Amino acid sequence: MTTLVIAEHDNAQLKAATLHTVTAASKIGGGVHVLVAGAAARGVADAASRIAGVDQVILVAAPHLADGLAENIAAQVVAIARDYSHVFFAATAAGKNVAPRVAAKLDASQISDVIAVDSPDTFQRPIYAGNAIATVQTSDAIKVATIRTTAFDAASAEGGSASIEEAAAVPDTGLSKFVRREIAKSDRPDLTSARAIVSGGRGLGSAENFALLDPLAAKLGAAIGASRAAVDSGYAANDLQVGQTGKIVAPELYVAVGISGAIQHLAGMKDSKVIVAINKDAEAPIFGVADYGLVADLFQAVPDLTKSL
Repeated sequence: MTTLVIAEHDNAQLKAATLHTVTAASKIGGGVHVLVAGAAARGVADAASRIAGVDQVILVAAPHLADGLAENIAAQVVAIARDYSHVFFAATAAGKNVAPRVAAKLDASQISDVIAVDSPDTFQRPIYAGNAIATVQTSDAIKVATIRTTAFDAASAEGGSASIEEAAAVPDTGLSKFVRREIAKSDRPDLTSARAIVSGGRGLGSAENFALLDPLAAKLGAAIGASRAAVDSGYAANDLQVGQTGKIVAPELYVAVGISGAIQHLAGMKDSKVIVAINKDAEAPIFGVADYGLVADLFQAVPDLTKSL
């Protein structure tokens, strides 16, 4: 019984989501292999080989794998997946793009957003925006799952000594082609891996007022996040959205400013280690999950907090 973990990377660096997925895979028992599919990604394979708990790294290099097109990555995974009992992806945008294609090709039922491994065939996943936990058992010969990375600690990036085996790439499927990539540049930490996050909601009132969070985030070395209401109102960019339909985060510190705490937002951040809420409505649902709550006018409280820091 061996689990195949699909590495996330940019052909230069291994992404942290892979470390969390390896931890989930180790709970299955048996071996853990990591697939690195890309182009000129030998450095990524070397990094994967050093992850504690990984037994083998499979490196597949080809030009049509360079940009991580879902169709080509899925075809590559399917080509080797039948040698494994489990195939795990991180529950990220990239993982959620590829995993369903792999599951369909393998005639397996994908298990999404796994937060706990009870046994090799039984898993836990949240439903109803995290208000209930479903225990799911599967009899599929190959179990395909996406792993909610916030639910598992990261495996150590050092200490392993896995072998690296090069495998042949499958042909280009020709189903899609890479056109361009527009990358938003920011001096702030990445939202999904930040140690601290300062998030704003509709209570900020405008895109101009949303900038009030910048000095506080700078003091904390934090990433900036937003509720869906703030994004829909045009106060913040879509890639800053935290919640059920945005990004799932679990930083050490989460500061919610002017966020009422809709159930969809709570589903994306309630696993944060320490939650601080600032809202003038004492009945706001956000206070139900907050470790520290401040009932105050955010336009006075945030500058005061920034100054005191």
